[in-house]
Amino acid sequence: MKRTDLAKNMALKLDERMKHAGTPGRFAGGAVPDRKEQRKLDQARGLIPFAVKLDAHLVEEIRALAESRQTGLNELVDELLRKGLAAGT
Repeated sequence: MKRTDLAKNMALKLDERMKHAGTPGRFAGGAVPDRKEQRKLDQARGLIPFAVKLDAHLVEEIRALAESRQTGLNELVDELLRKGLAAGT
């Protein structure tokens, strides 16, 4: 193998290791559950993923509102949907 091929292979191996390493605790603020654990926690709370396509301007408004209230997007969208459904009935 050429020297450049060896360097490329080493870089690919390093890249894969970095992808699978996860976020260090010093950045995540403690123990963060992995995806499988998070799915189990969400299922226990009765949550399911629900993807929708929204206008970019509307999404920016929702993000700004969530940031101003210092809450998560999921909680804010849940609140807005519940209020909208209650008003419609």
